[in-house]
Amino acid sequence: QVRLVESGGGSVQSGGSLRLSCAASGYTYNTDCMGWFRQAPGKEREGVAGIDINGTPSYADSVKGRFTISRDNAENTLYLRMNALSPEDTAMYYCAADLSAPPGTCAWYATQYHGTGGALDAWGQGTLVIVSS
Repeated sequence: QVRLVESGGGSVQSGGSLRLSCAASGYTYNTDCMGWFRQAPGKEREGVAGIDINGTPSYADSVKGRFTISRDNAENTLYLRMNALSPEDTAMYYCAADLSAPPGTCAWYATQYHGTGGALDAWGQGTLVIVSS
């Protein structure tokens, strides 16, 4: 059974930084696309960043240059480093996995996902990020 557990959320002031972590278990970690998604109150869930099995990252335009996604295959952990945070980044952040992602899927999740579509196999419970001005 696939299990994803996020951590690292919290409250920061505008301009601050956070690093989110997602611990994965229950499947072969390095045969997938992993991604970070977020959902702000009253808004649809959206893709933030994805990373494929080769370590190639993709980012939504809104976070490009500020967020960095990475993965540690040895530790089965996904990370999201978030710098220059703004109140618009306030949301519940989720990690998710697509265990059989064809080429290009990770980029699609990061840039095109808005709550539907794709074939994500597992979601974490989310970690809350609050950015105050």
